[in-house]
Amino acid sequence: MEKEIVIKGLCKKYGRKKALDNVDLTIGKGMFGLLGRNGAGKTTLMKTLAGLLRKNGGSFTVCGIPDNDIKKIRAMTGYLPQEFAMYPSMTAEACLDYLGSLSGMKKQLRRDRIDMLLEKVNLSDSRSKKFKALSGGMKRRLGIAQALLHDPQVLIVDEPTAGLDPEERIRFRNLLSEVAGDRIVILSTHIVGDIESVCDKLAVLGEGKVIWNGSVSALEDDAKGKVWTLMTESRFIPQIKDMYNVTGMVRQGEYVQIRLVSDEKPDIAGVQPAEPGLEDAYIACITSGGIHYGGEE
Repeated sequence: MEKEIVIKGLCKKYGRKKALDNVDLTIGKGMFGLLGRNGAGKTTLMKTLAGLLRKNGGSFTVCGIPDNDIKKIRAMTGYLPQEFAMYPSMTAEACLDYLGSLSGMKKQLRRDRIDMLLEKVNLSDSRSKKFKALSGGMKRRLGIAQALLHDPQVLIVDEPTAGLDPEERIRFRNLLSEVAGDRIVILSTHIVGDIESVCDKLAVLGEGKVIWNGSVSALEDDAKGKVWTLMTESRFIPQIKDMYNVTGMVRQGEYVQIRLVSDEKPDIAGVQPAEPGLEDAYIACITSGGIHYGGEE
């Protein structure tokens, strides 16, 4: 079986708005990051690949299965949406058993998979807790367990760490790396640190279009010569932010160290070139693609 997703000219509209605009991507096995600000089209792409939305144009195949065979694609795909919800009074174990029965899994297979997955996501001791009593991080881990219940070849997770505390975010990213194995895993997020930690390859979406596709290191290389740093007084910060895309600020006594992105050397005293990190490279990418950077939508 082919272990890749091939997307050609994929389009999706909501009324007159193009949520996906002629998207071309090839995604192989392992961890693949899909990065973009809120509203870039990430969720629409994920739902379309998972067979939850109908495309308006183009085509895609999942492990060799064409998009007109949605039933087969759904059978080989596990999906964790941004908000995973279940009946509040169901226990964690009952949630998985219920979802497994809905998908037609036999009872003994359900029991074996549920026991194994609760152990893998570190919820064995919480199997009898009601869903409403689980923390945000525990709900996300339970969501991964349900997505893996039928042992899918493709795992799609949409904004999985949004709202989690730093410790739970690290735990969740480690879990994704562990379950990747021989699967295709697509991690969709607007949090650069999630991609940086677990993905070697990524695509950047902006306004429904692919504006970057390649390796993480290549994206950073592409930003060389565009990242700058300087020390300045706080009173100059508003003016600098009006003129340039600021990617970081660290206060050091009476001064502030600023990182910013600019194709040309900024006309500011004391500015020095800096090695780009992934966050710098991402901002350089979306601004060079003609997309305004100014915070979340």
